[in-house]
Amino acid sequence: RVLRYAVEPTAAGTLPHDGRHRHGSTASAGDPEKTLIVAGCDPAVGLLCAEAARQEGLRLIGLTRSSATGLELLDRGLVHLAGLHLGAGSDRSANAAAVRARAGAGYRLLRITEWEEGLATRAERSPASLAAALRARLRWVGREAGSGARQCLDEILEGRRKPRHLARNHRGVSEAIRSGYADAGVCLRLVTEEAGLSFLPIRSEPYELCFSEELLDDWRLQALVRVVRSRSYRRLLRDLPGYDSRTAGRLTKIA
Repeated sequence: RVLRYAVEPTAAGTLPHDGRHRHGSTASAGDPEKTLIVAGCDPAVGLLCAEAARQEGLRLIGLTRSSATGLELLDRGLVHLAGLHLGAGSDRSANAAAVRARAGAGYRLLRITEWEEGLATRAERSPASLAAALRARLRWVGREAGSGARQCLDEILEGRRKPRHLARNHRGVSEAIRSGYADAGVCLRLVTEEAGLSFLPIRSEPYELCFSEELLDDWRLQALVRVVRSRSYRRLLRDLPGYDSRTAGRLTKIA
């Protein structure tokens, strides 16, 4: 089946639209046979989109969604891939466990990177440690339930009162702090350094794309795996603050 998505802002910016829906009819110029839809929160997904187009002629559209929402859309058959980072502490198999619990077997995980997640603050409010941050009177900005950053923040706060104000994504957290609406929040090192903020590392965790095994023989999925494993894409990731490309392209089966 062919699905049409309303145009929305993405981590790769505003994408060209395929057509318009007007008076009950749709004019479309896009080719769904050359398109993959991924729902995730990687702020650097634009690099993967660009490399997929350059190397394979594949159009990858990255919708900005939390891990839980992306997995729900995947389970409903509304996207091809869901981006996950649901690590808990040092559990390296947390993404697989989340897929197994929420969607069952019949899926695989494609490793994109291992990234650093931590506490972002303005330089003048930068704490020496996580314990110091919890003792300080900081205004926190949170994330919606189901996101990896929210899971990390809940572990940090340990039952303390949750932030009232929520950001839509990692860059939303850093922008709220940079603009002075909050003092601290959990996000990735990449967006923290982009915003010129201080970063206190909390954990390193895998970010992976989940897809149905029914897609294994699809040329688009095979092309995407080649791109993720390519030297050029791994080099781009390696140059990003807090991204580690050494395990990019690893496939894990969900039994």
